Amino acid sequence: MPRILRTVRRISLGCTLVDLAALLAHMLELPNKLALPGPLWLAVQQNLYRGWGPILGPFEVAAVVSTWALVPLARGRRGLLLTLTAAVLLTAVLAAFFALVRPINVAVAAWTPQTLPADWPAYRLQWRSVTRCAPCSAPLRSARSSVPPSARRSASACGDRRSAPPAPPRRHRAVDLPALHPL
Repeated sequence: MPRILRTVRRISLGCTLVDLAALLAHMLELPNKLALPGPLWLAVQQNLYRGWGPILGPFEVAAVVSTWALVPLARGRRGLLLTLTAAVLLTAVLAAFFALVRPINVAVAAWTPQTLPADWPAYRLQWRSVTRCAPCSAPLRSARSSVPPSARRSASACGDRRSAPPAPPRRHRAVDLPALHPL
């Protein structure tokens, strides 16, 4: 195997693994974040994910670029179709982020607990429902299906609170958080 092919393949795999690790982190935290009340969810969104873009963004772009660079190098080899499929899917992931997730991130960054809109669960659902690839969406669907039906709301009911059933009583201890300030 030519040295350039090995090097580009390692870069592509390494950057893709970092990107998939971030996706896995989002999926593992999903059940807990779905149970958070609005102001606490907002605090988590605004503070926990503040550094993800500058740190993980370059890995995602490098995964796309290096995988596309790998396509011509893999021509005539057994893995060409898989490499091409990976390049297309990674590009779709990046496009989905900019089309669907980034606008929500911009909106959420401007909210305060007092300006949190009544339909904030719809934003949360869209932010969480952007699936990065079909095989990776299975854990997301299974996590969503683990939420009891009484706690789930249909997409059509997110904007209309009158048609939504009352939320079940919460059985957790209230946590008094200190005021969070941007760095």
